[in-house]
Amino acid sequence: MQNKKIISDWYDHYSDDLYNFLLYRVGEADVEDLLQEVFIRAYKGLGSFEGDANPKTWLYNIARNISIDEIRKRQRQKWKSIIPFESNHEPKTERTPEQVLELDEEKQVIYQAIQSLKPAFRDVIILRGIKELSVTETADVLNWTENKVRSTYHRSKQSLAQKIGGDPREQ
Repeated sequence: MQNKKIISDWYDHYSDDLYNFLLYRVGEADVEDLLQEVFIRAYKGLGSFEGDANPKTWLYNIARNISIDEIRKRQRQKWKSIIPFESNHEPKTERTPEQVLELDEEKQVIYQAIQSLKPAFRDVIILRGIKELSVTETADVLNWTENKVRSTYHRSKQSLAQKIGGDPREQ
């Protein structure tokens, strides 16, 4: 019973952030299922969770691995069409997932540019730039050193600026 309470508390606290992370990472399709999978894996692996670790970074790590699995699955099944997004997730905010992706023209360009980045750049941009995780938290999620996070974040901002036609020095 205690494990269910922990997972329930984590869901209440982190589900919106993880949902948005997955939405940026894999796009609209199946995000609700992927979020559910994050918490199923967290529940099953709670015994291996070390109390000194940050639950937020542990959950982001699970979400990242699930998104990688999903992307690989999609690459193997390119011939199948993507199932349209249907939301059953009840976010704490008034914004729906459709509204999150219903971006003005400028934001749509940025979103598409982020999607076109190589995976390591995309991960660090989402975690550091969009979700505003600290360098330490990002390093924990990605299993990188803090220096690698800093340098990759810098290079990813430059690459993103080039893709959207901006000056990378302004970043």
